[in-house]
Amino acid sequence: MAPEQRIQEIFAELPVRGTLHAVDIADGREIAVGADEQVVIASIFKILLVLEFSRQVEAGQIDPTERVLVRAADRLGGWGTAGCADDIELSLRDLALFAMSVSDNTAADLLLHRVGRDTPALLAAELGLDRTRVIGGPRHLLESMFADVGARDASEFAAIFPTLTREQVSRMRVFRPEHTTSSTARDITHLLSLIWRDAAGSPAACAAARNLMRHQMFWTRIAAGFPDEVRVASKTGTLPGLHMEAGVVEYPDGARYALALFARTEDLGSRNIAVDLAMSRAARTAVDALRAEVPAPLTA
Repeated sequence: MAPEQRIQEIFAELPVRGTLHAVDIADGREIAVGADEQVVIASIFKILLVLEFSRQVEAGQIDPTERVLVRAADRLGGWGTAGCADDIELSLRDLALFAMSVSDNTAADLLLHRVGRDTPALLAAELGLDRTRVIGGPRHLLESMFADVGARDASEFAAIFPTLTREQVSRMRVFRPEHTTSSTARDITHLLSLIWRDAAGSPAACAAARNLMRHQMFWTRIAAGFPDEVRVASKTGTLPGLHMEAGVVEYPDGARYALALFARTEDLGSRNIAVDLAMSRAARTAVDALRAEVPAPLTA
């Protein structure tokens, strides 16, 4: 059975609508399932954000030790600094770490303000990510969600959202690729390949971005499909009914594979381990297929 067909069956078992792109960074061989479909990328956009931050640091435009005060008005909810009860102060490079390690939306929003609101979109264009569109950061996304349901704040949104029908939810801009930050699985693996080949900026900037991605704490998607000796650097994205992750798996033999997976469910919950594990199985299936098809070396 072709790996693409097996991957489709993995998604169909749940069922979920899934897209995947996997590419061998060394030679460009690929496995593609809906890889050119425009999809919401949510927090995966933070890869572009920390890459731009790393580039500006290496260019001397930003001092990574610059201090930032995170106040109550800055908090957007979620993990990391967003959940702090009191004002805290930390460096820009620690904002980048929190944005990647625990997908801290507050940290990402403050970092975006410092590097420039338009720079991730400009960076995407510079790198040839023609299908990638960045519309604001975490605060913009949250505000669009509030506006679409008529909520004034997070507490009102939490009360209103469970009363919405699936059709009403689907009309929210945050779930519509044409109205929010979006890309394709192929564009995202191209971005990752550029970073891992030191072609998305200076070698030091690319190395810094790779290091930040290796700090992600969430492991139930791509990483769950691979043994401990395989290093995984990745970034999740999650919205009600949307599960996604992009990353690179690095084998001890030096082989590296870029992956981008997106799964959409009818269930609007954000905690669905079955979807996460299906994504891990799909990722492993794709990589195993690429490793099994390594071209034989040329002989004289």
